[in-house]
Parts: sequence; structure tokens; C-alpha cells
Amino acid sequence: MYCYARPTHEYLGFSAGLDFETKILVLDPPKYGLVPYTGVFPIELTLDHTGPIAHSAADCTLLLEVIAGPDGLDPRQSVGVRTEVYTRVLTGDARGLRIRIVREGFGWSGASEPDVDQVVRDAAQRFTRAGATVSEFSIPLHRDGIHIWNAIAVEGATMLMVNGNSMGTNWKGHYTTPLLGFYGRSRRVRANNLSETVKLVILLGQYMQDNYHGHYYAKAQNLARVLRAAYDEALKGVDLLLMPTTPMKATLLPPPNASREEYVARALEMIPNTCPFDVTEHPAMNVPCGMSGGLPVGMMLVGRPWEDGTVLKAAHAFEQIR
Repeated sequence: MYCYARPTHEYLGFSAGLDFETKILVLDPPKYGLVPYTGVFPIELTLDHTGPIAHSAADCTLLLEVIAGPDGLDPRQSVGVRTEVYTRVLTGDARGLRIRIVREGFGWSGASEPDVDQVVRDAAQRFTRAGATVSEFSIPLHRDGIHIWNAIAVEGATMLMVNGNSMGTNWKGHYTTPLLGFYGRSRRVRANNLSETVKLVILLGQYMQDNYHGHYYAKAQNLARVLRAAYDEALKGVDLLLMPTTPMKATLLPPPNASREEYVARALEMIPNTCPFDVTEHPAMNVPCGMSGGLPVGMMLVGRPWEDGTVLKAAHAFEQIR
């Protein structure tokens, strides 16, 4: 399956779409703000994305075409939201596409599986045989993207999702008052039912607020601009960046008696390549590109902000050549 977002799915750390790879889905987390988030449970206002998941790039494109655009209710959407007739770009032709393999997206210590890296590199070469130009590029700051995301996600989620009872304040748009009321009451009486990862977010986020007063959240938001500039620089002269969607294939769930440490580590081990693009607002798409050990492997294509059509065009073209 391909995902540009679930049919639809929310993306925090691209997590919304990470079941795409295990189910051979196409996932397309679009440019931040392209699809209104209204009515979706929020986590962190500056990271929240939503978009389509489908069984093909064409289906993903059609769904995005239907749901993209401003609704006048979502504060994540800027005045200049740009849409197009995305289905018109699906030519099935990869000729002329310029793609850069991001070196730092491969070989994550303790996470990357060599067979996954190889399947994705082989997929990139199939683009070459189809007429695209493929080169390799280094973006050292990509390795720090997950740390920038963590600082924003943990503290930001604590303030919005927990202290703000999922709605928070200081923004104009549609406040879902039934959700606010139900969740605000329920999280107080059933907090023990929250997942270990959410409990960690609550404790760590509040600790950071109490002791550092938002300093590291603010610093991470400032660094987000630097990270975005690094990707923008890498995209100069090319159309797309390419890397594995996740560094490993689907893994077994932790056993029921797993420690909290293992539970949390396993919950977040798959997002180092995807979560930076929640921070920087670039459109990114998972494209199933092969199998290894009977499990699917995903290739991620990343485009310039508002150039979702280019990402979709490349994904559709890849389907025709594999």
C-alpha cells in the first residue's frame, strides 16, 4: 500500500503511516497544512499532519486531490495553501526526474538493517534505468532531526494534548468542544490506561517545563528552521530526496512482560528518517520498493514544500518500472 496519509491518517513522526510499510501501503504525508486537520485528535500543533493512505500511488493522488485545500477552520493552514489537480501529473514516466540519495538516511547504528538499505539502493537504481538522474548527497544535520523532533514533540504534546486537554489556547479556528470535555475528564480518571510512551511524554514534558521553562522547546523550534534550510539546500537542482522510510523491516511486538524501557524504545525505533519532515514541513511519501525475508521494504521520497505533485509523479512512475 502507498500512503501520503491514511485514508486518512494523522502523522506525528510519520507514525500514522508506519503501518503502511508492514502492510505494503503507499503513505503520503503531504506538505504541512495542505490537508485540514480539523476533527482529528491533535498532539502538537506545529507537527500534526494528516493525509491519505492507499493501495497505489494513483489512489493516493486521487484522495489527496479531494481532501487538500483550506477549510477555514484549521490554524495549521497558512493563507497561501497551494493545491493543484494532482492526477494530471501521473504520466508514469520517470524521465527527467532528478533524485538525490541522502547518505545519512542509511546505516543508522543499532537500527538499520543492511538488507533494507540494499533494497532501497537497488530501487533507486531502477529509477536510473527508467531515465531519471540519481546521485548521492550528504546532509549531516539529518541525523539530528529526530532530536529536534523529540524536543518539540515531548514538550509541545504535554502543553497541548495534556495540559490543554487536546485543544489548548491561543489559536483561531474550530475547537472541538465535545472532544475537549470528554478527553479532559477521562485523562484524569483513567490516566493509568495511557500507553507507556504517553506517560513518558507527560512526565518528561512537565519536567522540562518546570525546570527549563520552555527553553529547549524554543531552541528546537529555532533549530527547525536550520534543518529545513539544510533540506532545501539539498533539493537545489534536484526534484527529490530518497532514503529508506524505516531503517528496519517490521519487527515483532514487545512481549507482555517487556520493561518500560524496551516498550518505549521499540515504540520509537522506526522514525529517525520520517520524523524530521514533520518538523520541516516537506512532503514525503512511502513507496513499497521490494521485499526481504518475506517482509516489505519502503522507500521514502521527499520533495520541496508545496510540490506534492512531483512526489506523487515519481511514486507513480516507480510503480510502472518495478
